[in-house]
Amino acid sequence: MNLTNAHMSTTRDRVPLHSSEHANNRIRRTLVGNVSYFAAHRDQITERLGELDDEWDIERAIEANAAVLGFAGVALAAARSRRWLALPALVTSFLFQHAVQGWCPPVPILRRLGFRTSYEIEEERRALKALRGDFGHAAESAEAALQASA
Repeated sequence: MNLTNAHMSTTRDRVPLHSSEHANNRIRRTLVGNVSYFAAHRDQITERLGELDDEWDIERAIEANAAVLGFAGVALAAARSRRWLALPALVTSFLFQHAVQGWCPPVPILRRLGFRTSYEIEEERRALKALRGDFGHAAESAEAALQASA
């Protein structure tokens, strides 16, 4: 199987392409709201950048979820019944589906909870750095910072 199919979307696009328009729009509005807030409170940008460093992206959340459920299934199979091995089998199939398509059953739930892709987090980081002047001169407005981050 050739996993480098020319028709496969990029990592940057996979999750948003397979997320609801409502979830994508909500995440985008949050980004714009955050950048607008920090355009007016530039003294807080450094602290926000630290928070972004600690934010879990959706890939990390999916990986952690898969690891916990996979381990639980193996532990339950060892302690209770081999039938529990169906859980790690199911989880790894979802993980593979996510790797190939950018979608698996937890994606809609995590997007509704506000989990962003690493690119979406990085877009906010770049916009905040543009506001702070990290790229030569400070962006004058939230709109200019968002344009610089695109």
